[in-house]
Amino acid sequence: MTLRIVLVRHGLSSFNLEHRIQGRDDLSALTAEGQAQARSTGAALRDLRFDAAYTSPLRRAADTATQLLAEQGQGLSAQPSDDLLEIDLAPWSGLLRQEVRERFPEQERLWREAPETLELERPQGGSYNPLGELMLQAARFKARLLAEHAEGLAGADRTVVVVAHNAILRCLLLSLLDLPASGFRRLRADNCSVSVLNLSRTPEGSIAVQVESLNGTAHLGDPLPARGKGSRMVLVRHGETDWNRQGRFQGQIDIPLNANGRAQAQAAGRFLAPVRFHRAYTSSMARPRQTAEAILASHPGVPLTSTRGLVEIGHGLWEGRLEREISEGWPQLLADWKRAPETVQMPEGETIHDVWNRSLATWTTIARSLAEHETALVVAHDAVNKTILCALLGLTPADIWAIKQGNGGVTVIDYPNGPGTAPVVTAMNLTTHLGGVLDRTAAGAL
Repeated sequence: MTLRIVLVRHGLSSFNLEHRIQGRDDLSALTAEGQAQARSTGAALRDLRFDAAYTSPLRRAADTATQLLAEQGQGLSAQPSDDLLEIDLAPWSGLLRQEVRERFPEQERLWREAPETLELERPQGGSYNPLGELMLQAARFKARLLAEHAEGLAGADRTVVVVAHNAILRCLLLSLLDLPASGFRRLRADNCSVSVLNLSRTPEGSIAVQVESLNGTAHLGDPLPARGKGSRMVLVRHGETDWNRQGRFQGQIDIPLNANGRAQAQAAGRFLAPVRFHRAYTSSMARPRQTAEAILASHPGVPLTSTRGLVEIGHGLWEGRLEREISEGWPQLLADWKRAPETVQMPEGETIHDVWNRSLATWTTIARSLAEHETALVVAHDAVNKTILCALLGLTPADIWAIKQGNGGVTVIDYPNGPGTAPVVTAMNLTTHLGGVLDRTAAGAL
């Protein structure tokens, strides 16, 4: 049983357009473009049925929720919650970003480089930590969701939509993943972007969180969120194989794409056709190479490099077997793989730590080779992509099941301050080019 949480940031506001700090002041309103974004988002979510909707009471979010839900067509109204208010930046509210840089240079630097350490002065006196307070606020809203929708974790599946602001949505994501405030700058939430998380209860009684997608904006027109300065890497999982569809553990057996997988690769190619790639890299196996070649059909002249560092996890004696077959021969090891993958040594195969080390080393080498203006395509596998994304988000090898990678799914990583600095997971597992906001690709074995 699953509690699905759909997160939406409000549409473009007047203060967004003017590059002003909004905080939790209610002086900013949706622009005409922001209203259109809200309607487009509602249309993109028509296939979903929401059991509840929540919104920040600030009008730029509340108006987004109203227009989104009207377009979505279910007749639902959003419940306002003060725990969805935007971050409190009271001394800066209403100021242009340039004014903040000029008047508060050291504090503005901290906000960009280490926001969890920022202290501001309250108008009535005394200092406070804005991001620390927002993390507490996010934790309260998380607790409310779990309490009000407990049946989604124990009975019938439930889906809720949450419409709020940039900073509180990032903090809510961190809270759901049990990550600290220091991960704030690793995430991004664009105007009217859609992120999807799936929560379920484990046999031990804890809550497991899976990030299905992050910061999807294709429903607004452009396939990928806009890029700023710095290099960009576009990470894609290969298209479907027959063994994905059957649920076989394929690992390092070189299974090619099936007809659906070739169609997924071609769809990813059309989706990414507007992107300018300077280089491309693939696992040395057939299924990612075929996917990369389909994508690069729209990018003639881009060199494609194969590397062993990106090959799928070696499942050893499990390769080629269905899960029920593995359960018969290695019941405890399979249970451990599902519960605590970081503890498992595959019989005559690899550990997730082995994959983590080689995939991260390869990713880092590619990232550090890119010039500031360059964009690289990287096509690999489920476990490889998951280890890379766990590392970039601040998660561990124990957390690979918290990341979803659909066949043909597209992920975007930016390095706004240079390849040796902290990356931003700009978007993750975008699958709109394969049939909608939700990832409906095969849920087979690795």
